[in-house]
Amino acid sequence: MPTAVKKFVHAVDAVNKVVGTFSMYLVFLMIGILLYEPVARNLFGKSSIWSVEMAQFTMAAYYLLGGGFSMMLKGHVRMDLLYGRWSDKRKATVDVFSGLFMIFYLVFLLYGAYSSIEYAVMYGQKNRSAWAPYMAPIKIIMGTGVLLMLLQAIATFFKDLAKARGEKL
Repeated sequence: MPTAVKKFVHAVDAVNKVVGTFSMYLVFLMIGILLYEPVARNLFGKSSIWSVEMAQFTMAAYYLLGGGFSMMLKGHVRMDLLYGRWSDKRKATVDVFSGLFMIFYLVFLLYGAYSSIEYAVMYGQKNRSAWAPYMAPIKIIMGTGVLLMLLQAIATFFKDLAKARGEKL
């Protein structure tokens, strides 16, 4: 593999490792948000309209920002009827082929995310709820997560291509 590809793969892996490790801790933030509501309501008589929605946004950030890291660790679910019996080289060959479909899908998902972000920023889109938060921040996080997953899918494609060719990356 060319040096530029190796540098790209290592850079994407490094970024997704940092972002994925950060996103793991968002679960604790979500737990804190969800605990705040009953404590504030029962102990202080102060109910909040934002806690459930903020927990949903935090959960969305958690799984979207962690997607690339999960892919890097090969943590996604895979059908293992035939795949588990194959050699590593054959697995890599099949993964190269299926990786192209995932990259194709993620490109369109990123296009949709960009369009959604553009709309939210341009028109100051707010959620239709009692709290009515601006949607741009969570949509930017969503788009960032899709971009990181696309970059990781491309990096994984190159790793699988190298393995299918019998090279080390």
